[in-house]
Amino acid sequence: MTKRQFLGPVVALLTSVTACAGSGHPAPAAPATASTSASPRPQPVTAVMMDLIGGNAGRAAEQMGPDTEVAFKDVSGKGRSVDEPAEWKICETRPGPNEQITAYPVVLGVVRVAESCE
Repeated sequence: MTKRQFLGPVVALLTSVTACAGSGHPAPAAPATASTSASPRPQPVTAVMMDLIGGNAGRAAEQMGPDTEVAFKDVSGKGRSVDEPAEWKICETRPGPNEQITAYPVVLGVVRVAESCE
């Protein structure tokens, strides 16, 4: 299996700081309500896997974007390394088409363009 990670630009996180004014005493906190309470364990952000079956592996990796970690796996049974994804076509994906992407890397099962997926 060949694994490539496409790294996007570094994103800067900005934090705003509020200064306390007045007597130096902190302002009283507003009572928490069901609508303002934060979840102690936020859910991870997920995306849906595109239907890439039959497509070109090189173009598919580009479509998925620079922040998506992609691994290519030769599913022909020959165990070849996928050095040039543009020379391979996609036979299967993990996760499958239209399924949630909840872990990385996304795995593209591929064979050479001239070969059959079956």
